[in-house]
Amino acid sequence: MFRRWHHSHDHPEPGVENEAKVNELKAAIGPLTGHTLQFCTDACLKRYLEARNWNIDKAKNMLEETLKWRSTYKPEEIRWHEVTVEGETGKVYRANFHDRHGRTVLVLRPGKQNTSSHDNQLRHLVYLIENAILNLPEDQEQMVWLIDFTGWSLSNSVPIKTARETANVLQNHYPERLAVAFLYNPPRIFETFWKIVKYFLDPKTSEKVKFVYPKKDESAELMRHHFDTDMLPTALGGRDNSQYDHDEFSKLMTLDDAKAVGVWKLDDNVHNNKLGPLKNGYSLVEGEAKASVPPAS
Repeated sequence: MFRRWHHSHDHPEPGVENEAKVNELKAAIGPLTGHTLQFCTDACLKRYLEARNWNIDKAKNMLEETLKWRSTYKPEEIRWHEVTVEGETGKVYRANFHDRHGRTVLVLRPGKQNTSSHDNQLRHLVYLIENAILNLPEDQEQMVWLIDFTGWSLSNSVPIKTARETANVLQNHYPERLAVAFLYNPPRIFETFWKIVKYFLDPKTSEKVKFVYPKKDESAELMRHHFDTDMLPTALGGRDNSQYDHDEFSKLMTLDDAKAVGVWKLDDNVHNNKLGPLKNGYSLVEGEAKASVPPAS
């Protein structure tokens, strides 16, 4: 029912030939306007080509499906106040630290699941994927996922439908955006769930998944290699004792929502309403959120 795609051996030489492929894909897609034009940068086209092993036709089909999805789902227009209920327990949040390569880190804590709506859960995750991309340093294109299994069990795990759709969105609409996903201390019973989820992943994505067990020396070394343990939460083997604060995180997301309006050049007359009420001393001034109190760090 669900089949994996396989890579061909159509590898171009780096450099000039890669650029030629990008230009060929650009010509195949045709003229673009608005958000579609803004989305389809050369870097974006390269990610789709890489995901489809530099096959023009496959990359074109993949990108066209994403453009259709974005035109209806409108991920860049989701605002924090629309998904804030999903974030109350901190089941997914953008970390206040980067990995050693400077990449944005999303922390996922499936044991903190607090809702049952498939659509809202996915919308919340898409919002945070977009937010992670929004906050990537200029020299980075990929994010890192840290998945903390504290409190996870089959009884509070997401339904297979949600897991399948999450895999679909990540692989097909955000190709080459995930650098690596660390599954920290998953219980033995997770192996059953993983066998099902892995079936939905293409080989390239599944290779990015790393299982981390705190009692194993090689796992501890893997985490030290990728992260400054002084910044890493204690639940993930680090030394930082701070806890997720929903109010402070909401302030940060309010600022980022205003930043997104400027980045995507959204119509202020339409999208000021999407921002929702700006609380805690925040106001929208010339497309940026200004705070009368310092934002959360």
